[in-house]
Amino acid sequence: MSDTTPAAVAGVFGDRLALAEAYHESLATTAAERGFIGPKEVERLWERHILNCAVIAEAFGPGLKVADIGSGAGLPGIPLAIARPDLAVTLIEPLLKRSTYLGEVAAELGLDNVTVVRGRAEDQQKGAFDAVTSRAVAPLGKLAGWSLPLVKGGGAMVAMKGESVAEELERDRREIERAGGADAEILTVGGDVLAQPTTLIRIVRRKKGA
Repeated sequence: MSDTTPAAVAGVFGDRLALAEAYHESLATTAAERGFIGPKEVERLWERHILNCAVIAEAFGPGLKVADIGSGAGLPGIPLAIARPDLAVTLIEPLLKRSTYLGEVAAELGLDNVTVVRGRAEDQQKGAFDAVTSRAVAPLGKLAGWSLPLVKGGGAMVAMKGESVAEELERDRREIERAGGADAEILTVGGDVLAQPTTLIRIVRRKKGA
């Protein structure tokens, strides 16, 4: 483990620590140079970005097919895929430069549980995933409209959100219901490794006839 790697990282990534460190290096250099990561963010990549995303692994059962929509530089999908090699993670990103970068990173790190798709969430196969995740993509109602159709009945969207998520849920409840969402639950993860735990909202896609 590098001297600059926080001790908590080893606990989260275990024997895949070297992959997490390689991804950190890629974000700090290649992604920053291409403008995907702001210069002020480079110094806080571990806490604010990589660990912040990796801890969402707590919210997923074993062996699931998970899509990360609007993946950008791979957050949260790549940290999730590193922390949970049992998950099949598809990174969906519409912008060519970013999807190209994602393909490069997945190849460089040898992440055989990662697939990169260039495209919009709304154009992907419906019901193809057990779960869909995202980070800072859109307001909750619009996000539900993109995420929930991709999920099998009984599956869920598990989105990273800020502290105002309860207000978003109240505001966008009708849009969520129209998208097939039910049983919304707000939860926090990573409290044992992060100064500020990650806030998630989990919304189940209703099964047909339910």
